[in-house]
Amino acid sequence: MDPVNLFNLANKQADWLAARQKTVASNVANVNTPGYKAREVKDFAAILNNDTMAMAVTNSKHMDVTDNGMESHAIRPEETIETTHSGNNVNLEEEMRKGGEIGQQMSLNTVIVKAFHRMMMATVKGGS
Repeated sequence: MDPVNLFNLANKQADWLAARQKTVASNVANVNTPGYKAREVKDFAAILNNDTMAMAVTNSKHMDVTDNGMESHAIRPEETIETTHSGNNVNLEEEMRKGGEIGQQMSLNTVIVKAFHRMMMATVKGGS
């Protein structure tokens, strides 16, 4: 069993949250676009299990954006109940809820990393 690297785990979660925030922002930006289907990023547990989908460079003019890992999270269509007459299924209230949830999770991630950093620094300094 591999040791858990908290900072690596926090970095993965921060990347996942950034990808999720980008997806939510895209949904909100397209709330009035006819035929647009809302999208969502796979759960973080799936990302931890290495269930990611890397983008493929199919043309020499394409940019390879998988180096930073932020674009490699699999995006799936969101399962929504209501679709407007234009074919758009974005629920603005749900997207705003998700945005708030992402902000809370990012804040928690930051607080945990800072706390462990302080503990590590105290250990290195001799616990003073």
